[in-house]
Amino acid sequence: MDREYDLSESQIHIMATILRRSGAVGHNIDRCITINNMKSIILGQQLLGVFSVVSNAILSTIALIYLARMFQWRYITSVVFATGLGMLVADMLSGFVHWFADSYGTIDLPVVGKTFIRPFREHHIDPTAITRHDFVETNGHNCLITLPGFLIAIYNFTCLPSSHLMEWYPTYCFLQALAVFVTLTNQIHKWSHKYGGLPRLVKLLQDLHIILPRHHHRTHHVAPHDTYFCITTGWCNYPFEKFGVWTGLEAIIYWVLRIKPRQDDLAWANKGRITN
Repeated sequence: MDREYDLSESQIHIMATILRRSGAVGHNIDRCITINNMKSIILGQQLLGVFSVVSNAILSTIALIYLARMFQWRYITSVVFATGLGMLVADMLSGFVHWFADSYGTIDLPVVGKTFIRPFREHHIDPTAITRHDFVETNGHNCLITLPGFLIAIYNFTCLPSSHLMEWYPTYCFLQALAVFVTLTNQIHKWSHKYGGLPRLVKLLQDLHIILPRHHHRTHHVAPHDTYFCITTGWCNYPFEKFGVWTGLEAIIYWVLRIKPRQDDLAWANKGRITN
């Protein structure tokens, strides 16, 4: 008996892409990849996502336990500062990734087009679609990205002398906060699009602007989506706009490469007309 699969919207897009590339149109059925093969691809992605989430949860917890065991009250100021700095850098990185994916490239690029750029294009068409993604689909990719960092940290905690670890303790706290908030960025972004059913703690963190608030992120979703790209805490959005970070980078790229930002986004979403 065939196993039933509950496919998400993004997984359906992957299946459709495979069908198009295999020539599954008209009478070209002989070139069509079988449904079972496509299900295997989707199942493989789901298993990788589950592996990433579970492994990340285990390793990040182990790293946190090591840090907690090494903690001394004389480090309290450094720990608070390092944690805040880690959150700030995570927010900054989320902004650069978000800005680049929104502004450049096309969905037709090999590998990255369908897997990396397309979700950003679709998100501008249906911003609430992310709220219908399950936990693994939302967080799987980021969990996989930060796994090596947690592995390296645990290796250091178990193999390096305690004198070294204590000397660099604030730095390890910074790296832990950075990795944790990079991991949580997509989940925080998802929460910023939900207006019901949020846990009280999440609402409190949003209200205190410790994580990305809902009203703050709405600014980005006004066409042409050219502002407020930072989606972890949102702390960097105002200063980046104040000092023209994005417009400055876009001006440099246009001056060097003659590439205008967000042309593919406007064309693909039918929100504008590409002008030469």
